Amino acid sequence: MHFGDALTAATKEKSPVCVGLDPNVSKLPEGISQDAEGMLTFCKGIIDAVKDTAACVKPQMAYFEELGWEGMKVFWEACSYAKEQNLLVIADGKRNDIGSTCEAYARAYLNELSPIDALTVSPYLGTDGINPFVELAAKNNKGIFALVKTSNPSSGELQDMPIGDEVVHEHMAQIVEGIAAQNCGPEFHLSCVGAVVGATYPEEMKYLRTLMPHVPILIPGYGAQGGGAADVVGGFIPDGTGAIVNSSRGIIFASSGSDWKEAAQKAAEDMKADLLSVL
Repeated sequence: MHFGDALTAATKEKSPVCVGLDPNVSKLPEGISQDAEGMLTFCKGIIDAVKDTAACVKPQMAYFEELGWEGMKVFWEACSYAKEQNLLVIADGKRNDIGSTCEAYARAYLNELSPIDALTVSPYLGTDGINPFVELAAKNNKGIFALVKTSNPSSGELQDMPIGDEVVHEHMAQIVEGIAAQNCGPEFHLSCVGAVVGATYPEEMKYLRTLMPHVPILIPGYGAQGGGAADVVGGFIPDGTGAIVNSSRGIIFASSGSDWKEAAQKAAEDMKADLLSVL
């Protein structure tokens, strides 16, 4: 199924909740070893806890890469397990390059046998850094999420710089929409090309949604980073679809005790109720 259609169907069936898998080994709950084996146990436990509530999970690759080859083995095993549990998988690697190197990144994560459904990419090298990902995503029913307006406080140092009558992130949104509109799904008319827009900038998000009508939006910054349900509603289209909202620490580390799985399940359910209250 086309990624835009698959994402929309998943949010309709479950919710727009996306759970970030950020398995920082130093924060793993009691009773779990602080190594690759413990990381896999933790990731599988979180997946089991949220699989009936969340549409997708977003493993943050940095925490897996930190443990070398063992961590990357866990990454692929966790992605495969999430797929088995009927979750969409968004690899958060923010990959970016040009030419044959970019093509190699695309083949690594978006090949037809990969358990990964989508990959975050940085488009700030221009369309050379997007097109190879788009081509393979469209071919293999995968997706990408291009960074447009990120949630970190210093994002404005570049992304808010004025260029003529607009700012950089608005221009980037128009580039992303131009590519996205050519790659829409047949059922819900959303693209396999998405955008990342932070919940910490709700006013910008409202305007960016008007610039990107065909683009599914991945919204980080909910919960621990300060964004709430009212801040993310502008990223959705009028029927309540078109966006997913990520929470990482607020769900996966809802408890550091032996009840960590139950706490994660409740946190995900509470987030779902919070989002649906405004949609």
